[in-house]
Amino acid sequence: MLRATLRALAYLLTGLVAGVAGLLWSLAATVTVAVLSVTQLGGPTFLAASWVTRRLAGLERHRAGWQLGAAIESPYTSITGDTIRRRVTAVAAQPATWRDLAWLITLFPIGLASGIAAAVVTAVDAGAVLAPLWLWAVPNPRAPFPADPLMTTAAGRLALVPIGLLVLPAAAWLIRRLAQLQAATASALLAPGTHRRLVDETARLTETRRRVVDAQAAELRRIERDLHDGAQARIVAAGMTLALAARKLRDPAHGGAAAADVELARRQLDDALAELRRLVRGIHPPILGDRGLHAALAALAGDSPLTVAVHGDPTARHPAAVESAAYFVVAEGLTNAAKHAGATACVVTTATNGTTVTVTVTDDGRGGADPAGSGLDGLRRRVEALDGDLTVTSPPGGPTVLRAEFPCAS
Repeated sequence: MLRATLRALAYLLTGLVAGVAGLLWSLAATVTVAVLSVTQLGGPTFLAASWVTRRLAGLERHRAGWQLGAAIESPYTSITGDTIRRRVTAVAAQPATWRDLAWLITLFPIGLASGIAAAVVTAVDAGAVLAPLWLWAVPNPRAPFPADPLMTTAAGRLALVPIGLLVLPAAAWLIRRLAQLQAATASALLAPGTHRRLVDETARLTETRRRVVDAQAAELRRIERDLHDGAQARIVAAGMTLALAARKLRDPAHGGAAAADVELARRQLDDALAELRRLVRGIHPPILGDRGLHAALAALAGDSPLTVAVHGDPTARHPAAVESAAYFVVAEGLTNAAKHAGATACVVTTATNGTTVTVTVTDDGRGGADPAGSGLDGLRRRVEALDGDLTVTSPPGGPTVLRAEFPCAS
């Protein structure tokens, strides 16, 4: 509490200086830019004044963040433009430019009132606590009662000490409260506003869309490769085998060999069908649409070489895109646990709180998984496409925890 009070007092006292400096700069910059705006120096002057204003506002963010205990982020967006006119337009279009100026002007009355109040409260209370050390040197024979006995007698000066100590908690609370209010006002004007949040969200969505497009293109290439190298090759081989069998059937001497070729072709077609079914499951398992996420995860657990326990509500249904992404998160998690982590058992948990679906895969492997690996990066793209979040916790020695959260409205 003592540190917090001293920090608040320092913030308020430095606010006196910052308020005066901010007001003088704001007036000087505004007048200078207004006078030069009708000349060719108007644009460069505005940009220079905005640069200085941002530096001063940055100091204010640092001061307010020091008081609040949390840094205030920069609210500015990148400035683009190959001419001074366009750069001026870009700077002037940002609300943060004018919010900075508004705070530098507002800081003067707020800082003056708060700083003086804090200084007076501190001086009076400290003076009362230290009264025996100095008050004897300030005689005041005309002081009214009860100030006269308190200030002019040794007993009175000693009595001021407990009074000052009793008032000290209230004075400290008042100083901290004033500092908190001033810092909160600074945060309201200097923190990123709606404009910055929209710009950041647009950039995030643009990056997410690009990653999703890349992921879908990679998935299409994988499907094409699997069809070309797997099912298509098997079907071509089966066709060639059937053609050879037909040729042998025309020759009675090779009738027995033709029967063996037909059987071989049947097996090749069965393998091709199995390959196609595997591809279909890799795109979207039919069980997801028929029976839901829990049943699909149970089937996935049954096919895994690990001992897998699935926990969750068997009757819960979620948006199709969420169920599909959650399914592939679990599938990738089980595959990684079996192939790379040396795990023997996994626990899969699904939960929903009405607004978020959470899927967690925990294995007992050796840990040390790379969150930036290609497999997990592909999962992250799939999850982020639904405005979800994927986290991987894998300390050396394990366990590895794969956690994906999806908004239900995705």
